[in-house]
Amino acid sequence: MSIPEVGKAAPAFTLASHPEGQIRLSQFKGQKNVVLYFYPRDDTPGCTTEACGFRDNFAALESSNTVVLGVSTDSVESHRKFATKFSLTFPLLADEDHAVCEKYGVWVEKNMYGKKSMGIQRATFLIGKDGKIARVWPKVKVEGHVAEVAQTVAELGA
Repeated sequence: MSIPEVGKAAPAFTLASHPEGQIRLSQFKGQKNVVLYFYPRDDTPGCTTEACGFRDNFAALESSNTVVLGVSTDSVESHRKFATKFSLTFPLLADEDHAVCEKYGVWVEKNMYGKKSMGIQRATFLIGKDGKIARVWPKVKVEGHVAEVAQTVAELGA
């Protein structure tokens, strides 16, 4: 599937999460904006930098009535260790069968050192309180990304 377009309804999901148990996208509709970011793997350099960036900007995002949700194909137990190690203050969702990654168009063929495999393309979606995609950052470069997301959330307003 391709990446959902701005203005379209965000694909619905329910996923196991650390620390909440289960999170449904619909539980935020009408109440909060959602920063939904997809990352390849817990406790790897780029993913750790990105997660810590969201952690460090969490208060500013929260004050803009926005929740942050991180998604990877790692297990809830892996998420628990990652969140504990880096004091992450937001839920990490386990999309172990990559069904949600596919709905959002981020489950792609990757080519590393000539070896092809399927994996997550780092991407972030800002979903408005109306449940629609407000902004998409496909193929995210970690450096400066969280600041750009925080700026966009601030411009969107609470």
